[in-house]
Amino acid sequence: MSFGPPPSSFTQSTLVADRARRNRRKRLSGVLAVVLVAVLCAGGWFLWSGKGGSAPEGGKPDAAPQGRLDIRETVEEPSATTKGQMAFRFSVDDMSPGEEYDMPGTWATDKILAKGINRTLVGFKIGKDVTTGEESWRTPLAGPICGVTRHVTVEGRTAVLHRSKNDPEAPCDQVAFFDIDTGEKVWDKQFPTSKTVFGQDPTSVSMAHGTVAVTWGNGSTAYDMDTGKRLWKQARVSGCEHRGLAGGRGLLRLLACVHPKNTTYQVQKLNPLTGDAKWTYLVAGGVKGVNLLSADPAVIAPAAGDIEVTHLISIDDRGKRRATIGLEGGHYVVDCTTATGFNAVDSCPSTVVSGDQVFVTSREDPHGDMVNNANRIVSFDLATGKTVKKFESGRDQLLYPLRMSGDQLLAYRESSDHITPMGVVSLDPRTGKEAPYFFFGLPVEGWTLADLELSDVVVQNGRLFFGSRHATGPSAEKKKEWSWLVIGVEGAKR
Repeated sequence: MSFGPPPSSFTQSTLVADRARRNRRKRLSGVLAVVLVAVLCAGGWFLWSGKGGSAPEGGKPDAAPQGRLDIRETVEEPSATTKGQMAFRFSVDDMSPGEEYDMPGTWATDKILAKGINRTLVGFKIGKDVTTGEESWRTPLAGPICGVTRHVTVEGRTAVLHRSKNDPEAPCDQVAFFDIDTGEKVWDKQFPTSKTVFGQDPTSVSMAHGTVAVTWGNGSTAYDMDTGKRLWKQARVSGCEHRGLAGGRGLLRLLACVHPKNTTYQVQKLNPLTGDAKWTYLVAGGVKGVNLLSADPAVIAPAAGDIEVTHLISIDDRGKRRATIGLEGGHYVVDCTTATGFNAVDSCPSTVVSGDQVFVTSREDPHGDMVNNANRIVSFDLATGKTVKKFESGRDQLLYPLRMSGDQLLAYRESSDHITPMGVVSLDPRTGKEAPYFFFGLPVEGWTLADLELSDVVVQNGRLFFGSRHATGPSAEKKKEWSWLVIGVEGAKR
């Protein structure tokens, strides 16, 4: 697999995984392991039918139609059957021992699954009779990818940051806007960067209507999606570093104001086209960090006293606090530490925000049962901070929110014993009811990919994709083995 310079020049990612989850999987009883191997040998790829419930109704909720420069908010239609089948797989067997690649970013349309691999963007064909990772296009960049956004426009375009030359120590100072279906770089621009005694200040990229915005420590800038023309540029003021962005329906910017004895934080709501601040919210002192969960409605996640998020704050259209949602001393989890490895302040994949609620997960079974583990998704009202609904995972599964689909929450059911089926389900925030999309299983090679702490997860056009964030060659003893890097699953056709 050739996507850049030799392994010695790579920037190696630090993969942070929950040891309890790994241990649970490793400690499955011998009986379960024997049963699993027997079934795998007999059937290869598992298929399951869902039990109970009915498929959610299709159709979008009442809302203004989206334009081509908006960030897409697609509504998934239920599949014809709740039986899952493989829709796509990208795997390699030509990596050498010790070879490593960062694989930042996973995006999908109805035709293409796009992946960042070191300093290359690659588009793979998906669709009818295409399951083996056939390349459609390959777009090289000047240097390794160093920042991504999950956002995609209605017409299927997104942005990445990359280094200015093929050197892991080169500045992360270029932003490329590209078309997912064709691989065409619409434009590629260089922006200023800043360095400290600790190296380059963190950079960030995000998108809102018609705008691709970038921050680095000493400033921010934004570009027109169509032309790449610079819309605005702002420098840091009053010692407040530009730490990152959150996009989507709006644009938020996080400022970190460094003082001799502490650091304070500010959150600004920006006009994407001008950079003007509509309001500035001052986060209370004593906070060690802040993440931006949503730009509109504005929801932030401070970490008070430690690096872990301790509470959530919803902010109204005037920049005033609406409600504070406590995470009950860590009973609920808002994990923003393991997502991309690029200091993205808006990447907290265990949390989803809708128009009026925020959905978080509880910790796994506090009793530490390595097999019969469970958790729940809990929703909180953004206006009051009060609990609205609880969705239980049930025995031998873990439940994680993925994204909104209209007014429904799409969630992933992860099997904690690898025998109980995995699946994509729809959760109704109003009624508390659950409806299946499809259920599926994975052979052993796909288990690691299905771990949300190690992979990007994308639901788009009826398919669920798991995309690895890092590729590692075989051990010296094995010398050669298949590495599964992307898997796609969809509902089987009738």
